[in-house]
Amino acid sequence: MNVRIGSRVRNGHVVGTRWVLRIGSLTAGLLLWQVLTATGTTAWLRFDRLPTVVEVARRLVEQAGTAEFYTDLVTSLGRIAAGFLLAAVLGTTLGIVIARSRLVGDVLQPLLEVVRPIPAIALVPIAILLFPTDEQGIVFITFVAAFFPILVSTRHAVRALPTMWEDAVRTMGGSRRHVLLKVVLPGTLPGVFGGLSVGMGVAWICVISAEMISGRYGVGYRTWQAYTIVDYPGVIVGMVTIGLLGWLTSSAVELAGRRVTRWLPREAKP
Repeated sequence: MNVRIGSRVRNGHVVGTRWVLRIGSLTAGLLLWQVLTATGTTAWLRFDRLPTVVEVARRLVEQAGTAEFYTDLVTSLGRIAAGFLLAAVLGTTLGIVIARSRLVGDVLQPLLEVVRPIPAIALVPIAILLFPTDEQGIVFITFVAAFFPILVSTRHAVRALPTMWEDAVRTMGGSRRHVLLKVVLPGTLPGVFGGLSVGMGVAWICVISAEMISGRYGVGYRTWQAYTIVDYPGVIVGMVTIGLLGWLTSSAVELAGRRVTRWLPREAKP
């Protein structure tokens, strides 16, 4: 009992120390930003043109008091949710099928490999031509951005599974369905969630770019609008908002991954 209590105390101390370091790092960055911009430092990089932390904070408070700020948040999150969920389902499914079926791989992989290097944001003109509304086109761009990282990670995860696992299940009389449910799906989960995490980050990059190009609402649209009217504090507010939203959604994916793969061995924390 004493050993367990001592272990909890040490773990709590380590966690507390890590949070102090993280908050201290963020505070130091903000202080440096404030000093460089308030003093108008112009050593190679020109900080005299950037708004100060105080100006950005004041602008954030102003925007947070308006309805359009929350409309933009909901709009961007809705686009991310729709595009990312479609990419997660189709990317994971196709990744498994392509890795497990030589015929499907031969049919689909050449086409997918030709399309994969094309940046999703370069497909905006195609999306405008294909879809009847801008909203559908933006969701499509978000889907494409997240789809390929998820597909590739899933495919590699399936192909990296030790063949002895499948052989063992088959030796005990397991069917293809048992192999899929008991070996392939659990074994690929770490790789799948790695792809999901990367896909979420790329999806945010592309949805913001698409909103800047053809959107009418959303954080990206509002950030670009602030730039066009030379509202630089508003631009920084948009950038910070995008960063926070991306961090929260990526953290949610990683947390879900840790919960789903709790059976995996973890490295012992100091």
